[in-house]
Amino acid sequence: MSEVQKTGRARVGGLIASAVADDDETQAAASERPSMRPAMRESSVDRAAQRAAEIRDHIGGMDEGTDEFYIPPDAVPDGWTYEWKRRTVMGQEDVSYIVSLRRLGWEPVPASRHPDMMPMGSSERSIERKGMILMERPAEISEEVRRADLRKARAQVQNKQAQLGEAPVGQFERTNKGDPLAKLKRSYEPIVIPDE
Repeated sequence: MSEVQKTGRARVGGLIASAVADDDETQAAASERPSMRPAMRESSVDRAAQRAAEIRDHIGGMDEGTDEFYIPPDAVPDGWTYEWKRRTVMGQEDVSYIVSLRRLGWEPVPASRHPDMMPMGSSERSIERKGMILMERPAEISEEVRRADLRKARAQVQNKQAQLGEAPVGQFERTNKGDPLAKLKRSYEPIVIPDE
């Protein structure tokens, strides 16, 4: 094979050797200075992978059985309680119910506090899902309400127990030699949860 075919250049005196040396110097200078080309655009595959990772972070697992109303306990500020409350029914807002919630101390949780619970770029002021709105109130008030509800429930049970032992006017007493005919037994035991 001739020299022209090997290098693609013809030898003209000592010019070919100096041209090769000039190419080496040009490459060395090019590696020292910044590139004049604009940065390559990221490929659509890289962009798609990055977006998929963002979506996975945003929605969590894609399991059908996930609780979309779950709020991690560490997301609730100390001294406060969060609860989902009904805002709309069949697309209609229940204004009187919202007013009663406000009277009981419930306020909407600002969406700016938990941007991870909202769609990206959302301008909503409160956190809502499927007609429900996330609301907060001081834990102290929630505990007082819970105790009052417990007292009310126990009073209802005691009233029904008393009614079982009493007879309406005009009927025989509901006793058997001083013992009540209706006997109630109360016991507490754990509920067995089957493994599936």
